[in-house]
Amino acid sequence: MEVIPAIDLLEGRCVRLYQGDYQQSQLFSDNPVEVARQWIEQGATRLHLVDLDGAKQGKPVNHQAIEAIARSVSVPVQVGGGLRDYTSVTQLLHSGVARAILGTVAVEQPQFVHQLSQEFPGQIVVGIDARKGLVATHGWLETSQVAATELVQQMEAQGAAAIIYTDIQRDGTLTGVNKDALRELATSVDIPVIASGGVSCITDLLSLLSLEPLGVRGVIIGRALYTGEVSLQEALQAVGSGRIQDVPPDTGFSTFFA
Repeated sequence: MEVIPAIDLLEGRCVRLYQGDYQQSQLFSDNPVEVARQWIEQGATRLHLVDLDGAKQGKPVNHQAIEAIARSVSVPVQVGGGLRDYTSVTQLLHSGVARAILGTVAVEQPQFVHQLSQEFPGQIVVGIDARKGLVATHGWLETSQVAATELVQQMEAQGAAAIIYTDIQRDGTLTGVNKDALRELATSVDIPVIASGGVSCITDLLSLLSLEPLGVRGVIIGRALYTGEVSLQEALQAVGSGRIQDVPPDTGFSTFFA
């Protein structure tokens, strides 16, 4: 299982939110590039970047910090937040970012996911962020009436390479992962599911291993890494450093896991 450190960007700085609440942000660093380099030095095989300003405003905002990180590290970078139009996604992928994560637009324009998945095979991932089982949109500020299980099946049909599932009520809380929701999503589709939100200790990571055969093939960790509750090196030793291999765009194949 791949362990992926998260770097959340707010006004160019590295922060963490509590349950997606912009009013409850904690600053961890003014230098996100240095943070990225530290995670790479500790063994990270991929970085997960979120443009929090972009998610709220509906368009990329922290592009300078994102491009600086992508240029500074030797591992794949995946980015989400505010990617709701063709130009934003294509510019991001052409700037050295390995995978674009679509959220709000996946709910509002599912055909857009299909279009991009055809043009960038293996590089389009859908982030499904749920609050009590319903998909949240617009930077988690709105909750739709679309069930997470319904959307994940629809996104697989549209060609998404993988799903990132976040339980908003657990994100940033260090209260553990929602295994029941992850199990339900993973068993409903054949594409990989990446867990996000709530990891508080090595035990939480070990508990995810039982879901790996079902399709949960990665886990994103945020606050627990920054507070020291979880050591990245220990996490990699505990659950393995399985690298998600990115398929070159011209192969026509979807993302796969090694």
